[in-house]
Amino acid sequence: MNEVFERARQSFLEGLGHFQAGALPEAERCFELALALVPGRASTLTNLGATKVKFGKEAEALPLLEQATAAEPGNIEAWSYLGLAHACLAQHAQALACYEQALALDDGNALLWTQHAQALVRLGRPEEALGSFEQALARDAGLAEAWSHRGTLLREMNRLQDAAACFEKALALGADPQINGYFLASVRGAEAPATAPREYVEYLFDDYAAEFQSHLVGVLRYRAHEVLIRHLARGEPRRFSSVLDLGCGTGLCGPLIAPLADRVDGVDISRGMLDKARALGVYTALIHADVADYLRGAERRDDLVLAADVFIYVGDLSVVFAGVARVLRPGGLFCFTVERAADEEELVLLPSLRYAHSETYIRRLAHEHGFEVTKLLRAPLREDQQRPVEGLYVYLATG
Repeated sequence: MNEVFERARQSFLEGLGHFQAGALPEAERCFELALALVPGRASTLTNLGATKVKFGKEAEALPLLEQATAAEPGNIEAWSYLGLAHACLAQHAQALACYEQALALDDGNALLWTQHAQALVRLGRPEEALGSFEQALARDAGLAEAWSHRGTLLREMNRLQDAAACFEKALALGADPQINGYFLASVRGAEAPATAPREYVEYLFDDYAAEFQSHLVGVLRYRAHEVLIRHLARGEPRRFSSVLDLGCGTGLCGPLIAPLADRVDGVDISRGMLDKARALGVYTALIHADVADYLRGAERRDDLVLAADVFIYVGDLSVVFAGVARVLRPGGLFCFTVERAADEEELVLLPSLRYAHSETYIRRLAHEHGFEVTKLLRAPLREDQQRPVEGLYVYLATG
């Protein structure tokens, strides 16, 4: 028995070393061996659960961490990781309960208060969340993550000056300059970066993939994909040999355009979104890439390029226009939507973290890249706080 216990101990210590070095597969293997040799040890359960959370295996982590907290109700680390596992699985009420258990054991942990605040945000309890962020910063005023998340909440509450101060503090404390600079530009009304940071957009939509379509269509009353393709079908009663769906997301455009096309390919920055689109069975190929980067080097020829509600995260569209002009066949069509900005703005980053583009800007780019504007409509794209968001539906043709 002592020999078995010693083997488990050595495997556990090796696992800790791998975990601290970020070698998660090796850490997982060692902790699993230790647990098989000596089942039920709370420390092994906790560390294996934590490894699986960091490895993106949250569903596998839950029973391990539940066993750990049952065996050791005072195990703060297990409660914290159990909360994080629930949060990653969008089980925010359960996450909140776990964080509250951990805080009852140690209310001096600033990171736990930050996680508690984020769970409250997800549950639609913003005022309580602000209180939790204040608790976090009272314990560690140098926690850049808490300043950044607090700024995001204040931005969503339309307290833009307070949000700006939070983002400035986060930047001063060494938070990611690209992401927090983007957030700051959105609330300051300062010159916007040319595009949204890839890391931000990719994380946003990977995190949002499971509930994206139901929220966008059911809650925000998004209909831009339907309107865009309905007007296309009316104006161009023809069949397309090859269609490229830029920023295809979960595939809202795919089933609508597929009856008019021999082939439909999609490009999106989010793997989670592409997994949803793949399940539809209407796309011939799905490519994981930033749309602008993909268009720079794509070896293809299409006679229709679509982009429904995509350019709100792209910003400067000159590279996209150049790329689309390169891949379209003569007589090809480029159809897309943008959120509408005032004509004097050309391009603006809104506090919503979405870019808006003016008709003047779109017409200028079309002219510069050899497109003819065949149709341009003004109509709502979706709702925001139960108010319609006005957009432009743009239909361009190559010569």
